Amino acid sequence: MTDSSENGKHTSTITSTITVGDQSSLMALLGRADENLRYIERRNPGVDLHVRGDTITLTGLNGALHAAERLVKELLALVENGESVDPDMIRRTENMLKSAPGERPVDVLSQNIVSKRGKAIRPKTLGQKQYVEAIDHNTIVFGIGPAGTGKTYLAMAKAVQALQAKEITRIILTRPAVEAGEKLGFLPGTLFEKIDPYLRPLYDALHDMIDPTSIPKLMEAGTIEVAPLAFMRGRTLNDSFIILDEAQNTTPEQMKMFLTRLGFGSKIVVTGDITQVDLPNNATSGLRVVRDILEGVEDVHFATLRAEDVVRHQLVSDIVNAYEKWDARMGDPKKGQRGNRGHRDHQ
Repeated sequence: MTDSSENGKHTSTITSTITVGDQSSLMALLGRADENLRYIERRNPGVDLHVRGDTITLTGLNGALHAAERLVKELLALVENGESVDPDMIRRTENMLKSAPGERPVDVLSQNIVSKRGKAIRPKTLGQKQYVEAIDHNTIVFGIGPAGTGKTYLAMAKAVQALQAKEITRIILTRPAVEAGEKLGFLPGTLFEKIDPYLRPLYDALHDMIDPTSIPKLMEAGTIEVAPLAFMRGRTLNDSFIILDEAQNTTPEQMKMFLTRLGFGSKIVVTGDITQVDLPNNATSGLRVVRDILEGVEDVHFATLRAEDVVRHQLVSDIVNAYEKWDARMGDPKKGQRGNRGHRDHQ
């Protein structure tokens, strides 16, 4: 142990070792040309990592070293569980350890929902895990958060899982036909050709989870339905998993209409981003007011996903954070309806 002095305070440089019994696990942890090892060092300044044989040696100041040591051990647990470790996985694991020290990333990042051709769909952040668990334990769940947080994708994975387990008999996916201020009437083609672009993201997600050749048969049989929100009026939906996407573009009246479609044996997930409202004439968003209306109602859960739950490029998370800070500085009372400032923001 070596003592050093910084700003008049004595700090201790210590050394710790981790022995990895399996050579293939060690190589998977280190990455190609030790890129993972170097990335861990960059994210943990003041900590040096060296590998010799089957031993990883960490040297650094007490607090920083222990944080890096736990990170390496958690990454090893992920490797031993069959996960691939790369800089993105390292970043997510470290963020989870900092935000929820009591959670084990291996328990979060290894929780499969559905698998297709060897590719598993699973939560990738603690917020996503809590969102998925909320869907398991509640009849109606609102998933609210910025683009890239997996709100709709994970809800659809849970719907497919429920269908495969025969917990429900059909999946219903719906969206309001309002997008970026465009009007359906100005688009060419039949009604279904007009609404198809608004529903296309839902089809795309389905293709990731179900064999594409079986989707037309399931839709023809009514097992899967993808339709605009207006088509929900007047119906009672039993034994169904119902997802309302882009719910920030519903009016309060549309939101009430949709939620009251709930039938026996059904589950509803509502997803949206209240900072991306595209309703005309600064109309009030049904998603923005529904929390106040349903606060305290049993079996209804509001899950909030944040920038740290973004699982796209790291820059997307940085952009979301920057916009949130900008909104806070501007003191926008409408939290995202920025039409009065001369521009609109779109996903």
